[in-house]
Amino acid sequence: MSSLHRIRKTAKANRTFRFNNLLHHITPMLLKNAYDNLNKKAARGIDCETWHTYGLGLSDKLHRLHSNIHARRYKPQPSKRIGLLKSDGRQRPIGIAVVEDKVVQQALVWVIQSIYEEDFLGFSYGFRPKRHQHKALDALFVALTDKRVNWVIDADIKGFFDNIDHHWMMKFLAHRISDKRILSLVEKLLKAGVSDEGVWSASEMGTAQGSVLSPLLANIYLFYVLDLWINKWRKQEAFGEIYIVRYADDFVIGCEYQHEARQLLNKLNEHLKQFNLTLHEEKTRLLEFGRHAKKNRARQGKGKPETFTFLGFTHICSQLLSIAQTHTPLSQSTFLRLTRCRSRMH
Repeated sequence: MSSLHRIRKTAKANRTFRFNNLLHHITPMLLKNAYDNLNKKAARGIDCETWHTYGLGLSDKLHRLHSNIHARRYKPQPSKRIGLLKSDGRQRPIGIAVVEDKVVQQALVWVIQSIYEEDFLGFSYGFRPKRHQHKALDALFVALTDKRVNWVIDADIKGFFDNIDHHWMMKFLAHRISDKRILSLVEKLLKAGVSDEGVWSASEMGTAQGSVLSPLLANIYLFYVLDLWINKWRKQEAFGEIYIVRYADDFVIGCEYQHEARQLLNKLNEHLKQFNLTLHEEKTRLLEFGRHAKKNRARQGKGKPETFTFLGFTHICSQLLSIAQTHTPLSQSTFLRLTRCRSRMH
């Protein structure tokens, strides 16, 4: 991984540098590390190959894969589409790639991530090294209890993963990567298509949820579409304080002033539409929320403040409660913070 460290060092030193010689970092050893890093019990792709069966004769397979990648003969197979039941009763489409394609995707993630981890902003938490969901909750806790947050935008992007625009995705990657071989690999994986009960269909839009590469591509897309835009807006347009915590496509924005929150929400929806995205009208809300919301609403006879859910936790102005669907146990430090939040928000 030392060569990837050099990529990261260069990316950090020069935020406008475009990398034009990245493919040579995809070596047989990197592919082997990628294979070892995969989930050994993951569902099978369309070829029914498991992690264990692919590992038979692994060295020969990886050297052949390496040769095909560098000779541009590599062609990814379609992902197998399955549906996972969501809490609201709807089906979430998941794409299951074959093991070999997962190996390539993981190697690509490590190479591209080495660049973008130096670019991503601090309020982005999802699917990044050492930036788990409890750190995102900690950041939101600080914003709600220690900062001038009186209004919260609980945002939801409608069908985000399904609506990632391939053209824009490739343009964004080209900001930092000029190696056409790497860009071609990403584009091949984006357009590999899906197999739904044996029926193949092309992938003209979106990136498959469940793929190894999708979380990184999602972060890159939202880095250019959302993160940079809102960071600029709050510095140049806002008079009050603006805070954002984003975990993949799930994000919350805290605002000091109501009129700026409304203005930001309208401008954000207009901005997202340029990139084939839109806020979900029914799930995106502006609500009075913060240290003073309960007293303010009581004084005005408006009743209790509304609640919102972020990363499996329902946020209430008087306390922060875990909902039944939460699967990940809280760390002790986070539990103490949430307990403290209850007493401070009264």
